[in-house]
Amino acid sequence: MSDVWGDAALAGQAQRMLGKKHPVAAVASVNHDGVVTAGWGAPAEADFEIGSISKGVTGLLYRDAVERGVLRGDTRIGELLPVRAGCPVAGVELEAVSKHRSGIPSIPSARSPYRRSLRFWWNGTNPYGDTVAEMIEQAGAVELRNPRPRYSNFAFELLGHAVAAAQDSTYPELVQERIAGPLGLKSWYLPATEADLRPGSLTGRTRGGRPRPAWPGQALAPAGGVRSSIGDLAELTRALLEERVAGLSALDPVARFVGGVRIGAAWITLEHKDRAITWHNGGTGGFRTWLGMDREAGCGVVVLSATAASVDQAGFRLLSERN
Repeated sequence: MSDVWGDAALAGQAQRMLGKKHPVAAVASVNHDGVVTAGWGAPAEADFEIGSISKGVTGLLYRDAVERGVLRGDTRIGELLPVRAGCPVAGVELEAVSKHRSGIPSIPSARSPYRRSLRFWWNGTNPYGDTVAEMIEQAGAVELRNPRPRYSNFAFELLGHAVAAAQDSTYPELVQERIAGPLGLKSWYLPATEADLRPGSLTGRTRGGRPRPAWPGQALAPAGGVRSSIGDLAELTRALLEERVAGLSALDPVARFVGGVRIGAAWITLEHKDRAITWHNGGTGGFRTWLGMDREAGCGVVVLSATAASVDQAGFRLLSERN
């Protein structure tokens, strides 16, 4: 693969694991000795859609607000967002959302998910371009499901915007104030529309190499809207391991989740080769991402790819082999 930059050993190791189906990618390894990064197909400063790793950011902001007394775990969505009075979503507690136990569907029926899915598979159209006002209106028509562990994009959209509303802020402003600003993550931004994309922002691709439109979205931001360079996501990982991030308790598992794993506020913890790994992955129309940490050993790995093919296996392998 061309245009390789950064640490040669890490680049070679990651390329062997990811293979030719990931022609544009970046990786980072974090441990007590520092941060090492590498990549190919795009410059080191390129920004990727990190997808649902954004939920991990929302989990941090939620726990930070609880720890500072801004809100409580039993605060209800309807206390913070102007959803329709008396609708089921209004009574859902934030703590339940943070553990994916809210009963809120992943995509509300008001978004015509079948029609949007067809458009996405046909021409790659972004299925998540809603505004916050549209999100709030859609929430009023949601019928709750059994509140068993169930992954929900829409629930995390509501959670992030509710946490921001509790602080008289917007979600992008809160991300900047509480996380990106203090850690110096200058590449981080959350585009609401395609017009907000920065010059030179990466274009994701399908497994077959077809370009996919970006996934900006005002409502989507807390569930999958952050864009980041590899260096800044590695810096977040280092800050998490060094316990200097707001809302750090989001990483601590507090409940059982699907498949025998445990969950904190968005963050998943599972046993992998006799090690407790805390992680989250992400996927958009043209990107796949993974961030994982062995908190006890003080090490972590980040994998970002501008191709819509899973990088989870490579992430777990890199974390196991490099640390």
